[in-house]
Amino acid sequence: MTKKERAQHVLSELSRLYPDPEPPLHFGSLYQLLIAVLLSAQCTDARVNEVTPILFGRAPDAAAMTALSEEEIYKIIRPCGLAPQKARAILSLSKRLVAEFGGQVPGDLEILESLAGVGHKTASVVMSQGFHVPAFPVDTHIHRLAQRWGFTSGASVTQTERDLKALFPESTWNKLHLQIIYYAREHCPARGCFGLECMICKSLYPRRKTPVETRKA
Repeated sequence: MTKKERAQHVLSELSRLYPDPEPPLHFGSLYQLLIAVLLSAQCTDARVNEVTPILFGRAPDAAAMTALSEEEIYKIIRPCGLAPQKARAILSLSKRLVAEFGGQVPGDLEILESLAGVGHKTASVVMSQGFHVPAFPVDTHIHRLAQRWGFTSGASVTQTERDLKALFPESTWNKLHLQIIYYAREHCPARGCFGLECMICKSLYPRRKTPVETRKA
C-alpha cells in the first residue's frame, strides 16, 4: 500500500469501529473542558473524571474557582499527577479569564496557549472539542500509532501533527484524533502489538516481522 492508501484504510476502519466517538473527558462547559484537559496531562482520563465532579461541584466556572485558594484546589486534584503545578495554573488562568475575558474561554488558539498551564495540545483539544474548529491534537497514543502506521518519523509531536494534517482531510481531523486514541487504547497499546498484532497494523503491513520501535513524545 502507498501512504495514501494506508491513510484511506485507517479512515475506513476507524469509522467502522468508532462512527461517533465521544470525548473521553466529562465536562459541562468550555471552562470545565479546559480544566479537565489541563488535568489530564500525565493522568488517566478515568482519574480526571473522578476528580472533576468534586472540583466543579465547588467551582463550576472561572469566577467561582478564583474564590478558592491554591491549597483548596490542590487538595481536590491531588490524585492527578503534577497536582501542585496544576493547582497553581488553574487558579492563575481562572483569574486571567475573569479579568480579561469576562470569565469566558476565548476561542483563539494563541490566546489559549498563553494561559497558565495550557500548552499546544491542550489548546488544540479545546478548539476541537469545545469550539469544533478543525485541529489535530497529538497525544502519546496518536504519536505512537502514527509511527506504527508509517505516517510519520516521530521526530517530534510537532512533526507528527504536521504530517497527519498533511495526510488526512481537514474535515476528518476532529473525529479522527478521538478515533485513533480509542483504537490505541483498545487494540494497539504502548506495551502491546508493536506494529505486528492488531488488525490495522497487520492489514497495513502484512509482511512486517520486526517490532516497531517508536519514538516517545
